[in-house]
Amino acid sequence: MTQVNVHEAKSQLSALIARVLDGEEVTIARAGVPVVDLVRHRELSVVYGLGRGEPEHDPAVFDGMDDEIERMFYGSGE
Repeated sequence: MTQVNVHEAKSQLSALIARVLDGEEVTIARAGVPVVDLVRHRELSVVYGLGRGEPEHDPAVFDGMDDEIERMFYGSGE
C-alpha cells in the first residue's frame, strides 16, 4: 500500500490514478494521518420494482414484512 500526502497527491494525481487502476492501494494523508483511500470506481445498481404496485424484492435478502413492523407502520387494520 502506498501513502502520499495531500500536496504530493495533487501534483501526481494522474500517476496515482494509474497505479490504482493497476491494482495498487493508495491512501492520501494529511500531516501523516491517513484521511482517504483512492479506489477504483464501481458502478452502483439500484433496482426498484416494476412500477406496478409493490416493489419487487430479493427473498434471499428480505423475506417479507414482520407482523409487528407492519402494525407499527400501517396500523392494526382494525
